[in-house]
Amino acid sequence: MAISSNEYIIDATDGLFEPSVADFWSLLKPRVMSLVIFTGFAGMYLAPGELHPLVFVVSLLAIAAGAGASGAINQWYDRDIDAVMERTKTRPIPAGFIAPAEALTMGLVFSVMSVLLLGLATNWLAAGLLAFTIFFYAVVYTIWLKRSTPQNIVIGGAAGALPPVIGWAAVTGNISIEPLVLFAIIFIWTPPHFWALALVKNDDYARANVPMLPVVSGSLETRRQIVIYSALLAPLVVVPSFIGMASIGYGVIASIAGILFFLMSLQLYKTGDDKHATRLFAFSIIYLFMLFLGLVIDHALFRYLAGGA
Repeated sequence: MAISSNEYIIDATDGLFEPSVADFWSLLKPRVMSLVIFTGFAGMYLAPGELHPLVFVVSLLAIAAGAGASGAINQWYDRDIDAVMERTKTRPIPAGFIAPAEALTMGLVFSVMSVLLLGLATNWLAAGLLAFTIFFYAVVYTIWLKRSTPQNIVIGGAAGALPPVIGWAAVTGNISIEPLVLFAIIFIWTPPHFWALALVKNDDYARANVPMLPVVSGSLETRRQIVIYSALLAPLVVVPSFIGMASIGYGVIASIAGILFFLMSLQLYKTGDDKHATRLFAFSIIYLFMLFLGLVIDHALFRYLAGGA
């Protein structure tokens, strides 16, 4: 009943406030977009071959626009549950700043334009992967999985793991083992990252009837799953050093970071308190950025040394 009531309030307040540029920017989920931009950039930079600098920038903007389109469609569909969750009730649609129809239109327009732009700038394999990513996040995850299974974020995490594959394909026109390893790293990283937040926001998800793992299976099982995924992630992040993507230096740093992430997940498992869940969530963001930054720096140093030789 709470969701239906809030949905009615949302529709009743359409157009009550004048939307600002900041509201439309918020609709694109800029924090999520920043991760997509960075991992997409990493995929493009690590790929063999080169793009003209202008084409490189245009391609990256297309990938970012596709991510923003997914975010807009997600917020359009989730406006009912966003209205009853403390974490999301100030988003532009439930707050009454942007009408649902405006958000959907923006998401669809950005979707089409981003795919066409990437296809024309690079190749249609990359564009097809971007189209699939938008569809997977907006339809498979948002409309189907999110409200139907506690494994929503596990399966849905594939959408967030695809940007480096798209970036790699934009440069090379193909897919090889290297971008698939990058995909796997983000895919396995996503559940412990998001479940750490879900533990803290458990009441929010319960109120909105979203079957996140802590709501359905409880805190203990969620913490156990976080440990399992963290244990799987620790050796996976070192794989680039064994397939020629990165040096042993990256492998050492990634190993230390992976062990630290695993130890923090163990600490959360033992204590079960929000402080350690929040700490793990915050560190998980730094951890992923550090891994991909490490790959980029390692590759840049290799190029520099190869050029000097």
